[in-house]
Amino acid sequence: MEKIIINGQKTLTGTIEISGAKNSAVALIPASILSDEEVIISNVPNITDREALNEILEYLGAEVSFDKGEMKINTKKISNKEIPEEISKKLRASYYFMGALLSKFKKVKMFFPGGCNIGSRPINLHLKGFELLGAKVIQEKNLYIIEADELKGANIYLDIPSVGATVNLMLAASKAQGTTIIENAAKEPEIVNVAIFLNNMGAKIVGAGTSEIKITGVEKLGKCYHEVIPDRIEAGTYLIAGALCGKELVIKNVIPEHLDALISKLKETGTKISIENTQITISKPEKFLPIYIKTLGYPGFPTDLQQPLSTLLTQCEGTSMIEETIWEKRFQNLDYLKKMGANIEYEGNKAIIKGKTELNGSEVEATDLRGGACMVLAGLIAKDKTVINNVDHILRGYDHIIEKLKNVGAEIKAE
Repeated sequence: MEKIIINGQKTLTGTIEISGAKNSAVALIPASILSDEEVIISNVPNITDREALNEILEYLGAEVSFDKGEMKINTKKISNKEIPEEISKKLRASYYFMGALLSKFKKVKMFFPGGCNIGSRPINLHLKGFELLGAKVIQEKNLYIIEADELKGANIYLDIPSVGATVNLMLAASKAQGTTIIENAAKEPEIVNVAIFLNNMGAKIVGAGTSEIKITGVEKLGKCYHEVIPDRIEAGTYLIAGALCGKELVIKNVIPEHLDALISKLKETGTKISIENTQITISKPEKFLPIYIKTLGYPGFPTDLQQPLSTLLTQCEGTSMIEETIWEKRFQNLDYLKKMGANIEYEGNKAIIKGKTELNGSEVEATDLRGGACMVLAGLIAKDKTVINNVDHILRGYDHIIEKLKNVGAEIKAE
């Protein structure tokens, strides 16, 4: 397994271009099987999650090509067969095949998905929604069999605004008879991106990006060309890097309003940020002020940026606090920050970080995707050498992270 090695305390300057959104692409790729013709998706990030989804598509019989960020997917010859555990467990987003295959074939048989171990991640909201649409769900240990004679529109209220459930139910309802209304839907930009993709294929979806989404079922979905939005979490990670050790670091190809929550918090720390159209320029301030972070669904502060931001909080002069309201195992990275010298106490869903503390290079673990990003950021500002193990987690969601950081002055390599 690869390791990432970083010699820290280098100044980052230059330009980093943001790739397509991982959390959008991993939903768009399974959604493509709803089309009866070829679809083309551009600005797809070159990450291992994409490779895992390709593997499932090809296993089902789809024709798939990927070149310079453009995916062509033709599912004319696709067959509906059981998706085995060895490929479904590679990533959490494999569960989007549940909604897509159920919508297209009225039956899906697959094993429970994988992904990062950041806490209990049940799919009960997805299954409840499928049942309201008329499907029958059978669970045999880790295998799910979901089938329906026909799918009919329904009113579905989500107990929590789950991104995964919102997308999966949009997929399932796109070809259902009648109208489906999803209430308390998640509002993330990636959901809007998926809804636009489905509408480009001929679906009838309104309200994406609000708490109520209305889907009128159609009989057929066809070809389309669609672009993945920029990755707000990747952009946020590099913005934090720029705040920590940047000098006029430019983050290019972003949608600034998708980053409002992070930008607001960075400004609270004293970081100066300049926004111009689709790029943001950021530099390290003379000192950081302590802040309070509470993770919430969009447009609140994203849970996916809580772990990367914890590195910056070790550099704030005073006491900062994090309250994590989404996942219960999202503090695993903090033990490794402590190993590097951070002063952190945490219990339950709250963490207190006292600074400023100097971080020292050490051998650490990428506990999960965003925990791995936290370790990369810590390595960038630490004295001496940091070695990060389990970097497969990082490569799942960051397109060419080593090359991008190296190009702006970081001393970083894979080994």
